[in-house]
Amino acid sequence: MIKPLADRVLVEPQEAQTQTASGIFIPDTAKEKPQQGKVVAAGPGKKDEPMEVKPGDVVLYGKYAGTEVTVEDKKYLIVKQSDILAIL
Repeated sequence: MIKPLADRVLVEPQEAQTQTASGIFIPDTAKEKPQQGKVVAAGPGKKDEPMEVKPGDVVLYGKYAGTEVTVEDKKYLIVKQSDILAIL
């Protein structure tokens, strides 16, 4: 398993929606990159900046934030805590 360092967070992005609320199916080419995910692991934080997120939290993050990694056919995103916009 991946263990983030310092103020970094390992997030499992939620799948992009495949259907709108009105029932229209969205093709793969028109899907937007997800901006919401579940925290899988969090680093220990920095001396002057404690971690505010913990594993299990559902968070919103910036559209182009973080680095994508694939482990055992699962996609994850490593982001800095400062790139997380909100905890849901």
